[in-house]
Amino acid sequence: MPNARPQDLADQAAEAIRGLNHATQSAKGELIYPSDAYELVASLKQLTQRLPQSFEQISRFLGALAKTGAVTADHGTADDHLAEARSGLASAALIAQTLTDHLDYAHSALGPLGYSGPTDDTDNDL
Repeated sequence: MPNARPQDLADQAAEAIRGLNHATQSAKGELIYPSDAYELVASLKQLTQRLPQSFEQISRFLGALAKTGAVTADHGTADDHLAEARSGLASAALIAQTLTDHLDYAHSALGPLGYSGPTDDTDNDL
């Protein structure tokens, strides 16, 4: 989607996570082997690694917008609201990095795991 609006891409990402939440419900049976969790955690780690860049770019946009003097606010000052938004985005970038670190830890812990239980493949041999 080369011409997709950032808002639309964020909506699609949110919907993808919603779908992931449904797919990982234990009743769905989509996660069977430790390697399934290993691959899933790796993908989630990639997602969280990319979030800080988005937050920083939004913050830069807001900083540039503040310099134009063309922003208004329903209450308080526009500069105060922009500063609060930028502060929140900076915090979100730090939290995303922390989340990435924890996912990296979980991913490493999953690496040595294997599966020795019954598989669907053994049922086909009968």
